[in-house]
Parts: sequence; C-alpha cells; structure tokens
Amino acid sequence: MGTEKNIMNKIRKALISVYDKKDLKPLVNTLSKFKIEIISSGGTYKEIRRLGFKCIEISKFTNTPEILDGRVKTLHPKIYGGILNKRQNKKHLREIKKNNYENIDLIVANFYPFEDTLLKKVDHTKIIENIDIGGPTIVRAAAKNYNDVVVICNPNQYGRFINELKTNKGSTSLDFREKLAEEAFMETAFYESNIFRYFNEKSDNTFPQKNVFSGKLIGQTRYGENPHQKAAIYKKNNVQDIIQISGKDLSYNNYNDLYSALSTTQLLPNNKGVAIIKHANPCGVSINQNKVRSFKEALECDPVSAFGGIVSCNFKMNINLAKEINKIYFEIIIAKGFDKKSTNLLKKKKNLRIIDASNFKGESTLNFTSKYNSILIQNVDNKNFSKKDFKVVSKRKPNTETLNKLIFAFNVCRNVKSNAIVITSNYKTIGIGSGQPSRLDSCEIAINKMKKFQSLEDNSELFAASDAFFPFVDGIEKLVQSGVTAVIQPSGSKNDKEIIKFANLTNTILVFSKTRHFNH
Repeated sequence: MGTEKNIMNKIRKALISVYDKKDLKPLVNTLSKFKIEIISSGGTYKEIRRLGFKCIEISKFTNTPEILDGRVKTLHPKIYGGILNKRQNKKHLREIKKNNYENIDLIVANFYPFEDTLLKKVDHTKIIENIDIGGPTIVRAAAKNYNDVVVICNPNQYGRFINELKTNKGSTSLDFREKLAEEAFMETAFYESNIFRYFNEKSDNTFPQKNVFSGKLIGQTRYGENPHQKAAIYKKNNVQDIIQISGKDLSYNNYNDLYSALSTTQLLPNNKGVAIIKHANPCGVSINQNKVRSFKEALECDPVSAFGGIVSCNFKMNINLAKEINKIYFEIIIAKGFDKKSTNLLKKKKNLRIIDASNFKGESTLNFTSKYNSILIQNVDNKNFSKKDFKVVSKRKPNTETLNKLIFAFNVCRNVKSNAIVITSNYKTIGIGSGQPSRLDSCEIAINKMKKFQSLEDNSELFAASDAFFPFVDGIEKLVQSGVTAVIQPSGSKNDKEIIKFANLTNTILVFSKTRHFNH
C-alpha cells in the first residue's frame, strides 16, 4: 500500500442506482466533467437522461433484462465481478478478461425507504416490498473492496465526493474510500437492524437469541454525567418528539432529567399538572385546574431542591405561568407548546433551555442499561392504573375520591428512585423521600420535608404511597404518627398481615397494589 499508485485510484466507470434521487444533477455533472461513464437502472436511468446526461441502461450493460417487477436489476455477475475484483490480483485480472467484464470504480446507491414505510403504518405486504435487496448488497460489495472502489450511499456524501474528485483530478485517496466504506457498513447495518426489529416486534419476540440495537445520532451532548466524560444521544427513528426552542445545548444529565420529567407528567391528566424534577427525581408534583396554582403547589413541596431543576407542564405554557417560573432559576422548562408571549419572556434568559414536548407520546416499549459490555433490557413500567389494580385490605374503606388521591400518590411514587415514599394532600405532593437503602429512612425524609416546607391545616387529609411493600410495621407506623390517614403500597411481604393489623388498630385506610414499582 506504499506507492502513489496504490493510494490514488482513478474513476472511469460508475454505477448509479438510487431510490432517493435528490441532488443527482451536481453529482452527475461532476462525473461527466471527468469523463466518467455512467451505468444506471430503472427510474434512476430515466432521471439521469431527463437531466440531460449520457447513461448506459444496466440491462444493456449486462445484456439481461430487469425482472420480477424490478426485484432483480443489479444482481448480475458482470456487475459484481466489476466491483469485487482486486485490481492488483493477477488471477482476478485473468478471470475478468476471460469473462469480458469491466471494472466498476464507483457505486452510488441508496435504499428503499423501509423505515419511513413503517412510520406510515401500512400493511405487511407493503412493508415487505420496501425491503431493499439489491441496494444493500451492492453497497456491501463495494465497501468490502474499498481498496479499489468508491461507495456512496447517502446524498449528504455527494458534496464531499465532488470535492475529492476536484482536488485529485478525478481520483480518490485510499483514506477517503476507507471512510466511505465505514459509513456504508453503518448504513447497511442500520437498515438491516430496522428490518430485524420489525419482524421481532411483529412476532412479539422481546428477547431473541441474538439482538441488534441501532439509532440515529441526534447529537453529542455538552458532556456526560461529569465534564470530563463525553456523551451523545441517539434515537431509533426519525420522529422528533422533543424540540429545543432556546437555550444552551443539553448535557447528558439534562436529557436524563428531561425524560424523567416527561415520564412523570405523562401519567398526569391531560392538560393538567406540573412536575418539578431534580437529579431524575420528582421534588414536587401537583394537578390543579389552575395552571399557576399547580406550579406553585409543586414548588412548595420542596423549593430548595427545585432550585436549578426542571419544570415539566402537561399543557401549553401561557404568559401568566411563565412570569411565575421566571422568578426562579431553573435549567429546563418543558411544555406542550408555548404561546408567543411566554416564549419571548422565557427566551430572555439565554441559558434557559426551552423544550416543546407537544409531539412526545412516550411510546417506547423497552428500557436499556449498559455496564461492562453487558446490556440489561426490560419492558417499560408504563402500566395505566385502574381501580381493579388495587385491593382495599383495611376495615376502613376509601371513597372514590380518596382512592383517586391515593392512585395519584402512587403514580408519583413509581417515578421516584427506590426506596420511594411520597406523601400527598389533595393531589399535590408535600413530602418525598427517595433513593435510600432503608425504606424507613425514606419515610423520615418525606416526613421531615413535609414538616419543613408545609403549613398544614388541622383538617388536611394526608396520603402516603410506597413503591414496594413495608417489610416491617415501623415504616407505616412512622407515617401514621406524622398524620397520614391512608396508605397505598404493593403487597408481598411476609408481614402483610401485621401491616393490615396495624392499619386497623389505627383506623388507617390501607390499599394494596397488585404490582410493585421499583425505579432504580
């Protein structure tokens, strides 16, 4: 690989077969200027001719017609012999000459829009017809033989390629070809991963023997969890579910907090509710018809922790709420859209990140955690609760309103890091204990937060939720002693009977959930 001849390759013949025909004119024009012969197929051939350039139809080049409604066009030994032969291999040269094949030095191909077809939710037959065979095959062949062949599989590569040809007078460098080969294998792997995922989801095979994970780079974050760490965010499809309107670039921690916030607010009633998040934990949640009141109630739960956090609104932002939010330092504001006045006001804080989550649907089905070359996968905990998911086990029974308030507390609790305890009053959090190894410690933190920040009236009804069962009576006892009159928790402890006995002795409402909701 040491000589100039090996490093630079002249392009004499190109094959172009593309689904996406945008920006072909400048590419073909450059090929024409360097007197590069073009072979093409089907619609691409017609487009190149329409643009006014010479082109040989692939069926005439191979002396074989396109067949099976276009399913077979480029799959021919004359094409693959021309691509895959090693130009410095004497045996290959003899075989090429014997079969009267010609070198093909450039492949330009992109694929049927399988991913976009999935987003249109068409029927299975239509989806299958949008699985490209010839495109990925010819791209992989050219990429394998990058020592001699250039491969382009995305219109956004045209500009780089044109500059390379102009710089090297119709030739390409080995480094350039190798980089395009890397990108080609990236494109084919991503394309195949989407097909695999489609069949996998269709058969409901959540945990196959071999798995493939893929995504499109949204961008590198400002840094990772700490400034010395690098990070990036990928998405598995083209759907832009969150849009940053203004503010600094998002960091790894910002994204983590942002999605924690959206996980919380999507469980709240539509167009109603505010959550404030800090370090991926809710530190205040409220649902109130009055949007400003809802924000204030969420803030009052823990105004110290809220400082520098994220505000997530389950509705469109208006100017009155924006004025209240603007009084305090927050890093991110999320809403289902922003009116013009609120946008203009919030934008005055240049670093404040404003996120429009109007399109966010929270439709992911799997969560991933990666450590030490291993990947943990689980279904998303997105269960929508109804009354049948709970069982009243105490003698004292809740009315419908009380049960709804308990379910609100439980929904907040499932988004708090384990061990989680949430104390609420009238659809607002007033004390949250999170992330403790001891559930009793979480109880104490929630109670202390409540006492520190709340001025409760004597007739205030206090409710408590736990993300898992109380293993001993001491936890629920501490909550009841603080004024809690109703508790919701999963069942499953060997001491459940003792917990129920205590609830009955203290006239406490006790509701068991049929599911546990750890959030590690």
